[in-house]
Amino acid sequence: MVDQLITERRKEEWRETLRKSVKTKDRMDATRVVMPALDGNYRNKNNEEVNQGLSPEAAQAEAVRCLDCANPTCMEGCPVSIHIPTFVKNIERGEFLEAARVIRETSSLPGVCGRVCPQEKQCEKNCIYTLKLGKPAVAIGYLERFAADYEREATLAGNVAISEPEIVPNGIKVAVIGSGPAGLSFAGDMAKYGYDVTVFEALHDVGGVLRYGIPEFRLPNDIVDFEIDKLRKLGVKFETNCIVGKTVSYEDLHDEGFKGVFAGSGAGLPKFMNIPGENLVGVMSSNEYLTRVNLMGAFSRDSETPVSRGRHVAVIGGGNTAMDSVRTAKRLGADRAMIVYRRSEEEMPARLEEVHHAKEEDIDFLTLHNPIEYLNDGTGKVCAMRLQRMRLGEPDASGRRSPEPIEGDIIEIPVDEVIVSVGVSPNPLIPRTFKGLDVTRHGTIVVGENKQSDLKDVFAGGDIVRGGATVILAMGDGRDAAAGMHTYLSNQ
Repeated sequence: MVDQLITERRKEEWRETLRKSVKTKDRMDATRVVMPALDGNYRNKNNEEVNQGLSPEAAQAEAVRCLDCANPTCMEGCPVSIHIPTFVKNIERGEFLEAARVIRETSSLPGVCGRVCPQEKQCEKNCIYTLKLGKPAVAIGYLERFAADYEREATLAGNVAISEPEIVPNGIKVAVIGSGPAGLSFAGDMAKYGYDVTVFEALHDVGGVLRYGIPEFRLPNDIVDFEIDKLRKLGVKFETNCIVGKTVSYEDLHDEGFKGVFAGSGAGLPKFMNIPGENLVGVMSSNEYLTRVNLMGAFSRDSETPVSRGRHVAVIGGGNTAMDSVRTAKRLGADRAMIVYRRSEEEMPARLEEVHHAKEEDIDFLTLHNPIEYLNDGTGKVCAMRLQRMRLGEPDASGRRSPEPIEGDIIEIPVDEVIVSVGVSPNPLIPRTFKGLDVTRHGTIVVGENKQSDLKDVFAGGDIVRGGATVILAMGDGRDAAAGMHTYLSNQ
């Protein structure tokens, strides 16, 4: 209690010092920082990370803009409850490692989230600048990335590292199915509670969608590796090439002494449109395409599991996965790489930054077009697509305007590769093999507020519950499930 009072007193002293040193008007008049990025015509030929990060000077200048609100509404938009004003003000003072430590109190993957989370729809959307002042929000995502990168670089250089939290082991074993963001977040929190945590991953490498679904030009693998190594230092163990539901059953986990199970097996079952020609050679899902490139090394021409390199590539869809796929196709040598989306650009669910980057990289956008057929070249390969032109009608249940076909307005465009990115379904293995789970008609696991399923020792979160969501929402589920399971096991 005394330590808490001292901490609160220090925070108030810091606030008062900052208020005296920088006038509020000066903070409000400061311009939001711009993230440096590689040139579009250079980066679309390689796999280098596009965003280059902030310098310490730029990060501090951006942190000055934070008004340190008495009621920080930005935190209301953060699914993992990072104390945003505290870490931002640490950056303003130049206490970069302390900023990283504050973030790690509630986030297991700050280097990841600073790069791929849609802050503009979450924390930054709730920034006072956006809510009340009509100005660009504080660049919270950029600052989170800066703090995480500073910690990683300092650690790898051997200069300094954030000390790991003191853990008191309780000897209770818990299993995690899947090493994606939900599973990793859950594992980190459970390890801090003192549990003996083992993560079971079906693939040969750890990271789930962070590894196979997001290209390195957006999320480099060494960032994922560092975050996973931090979990290993907390005591988390990983078993790869292990398919729970096949290699290991629910009953096997009990026999091995696991008292709780978290299902974070994701949504790896791709959806298709069921139109003529989808079975032609050259038509594939974005899941397969990105997994081959990101996880199985198909970016290299010497890969043992190569992927076709189309010259005229169409990606069907308008989400972040579609943007990742079309930008990857360009980097693999496509002369023309295009997005085909049945709504307008304004309705695209992809992040604005990803759309902007795609345009800089010479990606074509065919909005208000919908594929109705893929054509055969006579050998079983796709050679063209027929597109129905669309217009926007009345809003649908989600509030977006529904696309309607313009009768008789159909065009044909040559393509030699089509990547379908129109959504995913939950992995059906756990719902099918864990008898007693309540499952929706969409194949998702039904859970309560604490993420507990009808099988009381099984908790679940991420895409296996949501059916497809963001990295940070999956992480929030993992944290909620860890708190719920800790309470459940503590009461046993």
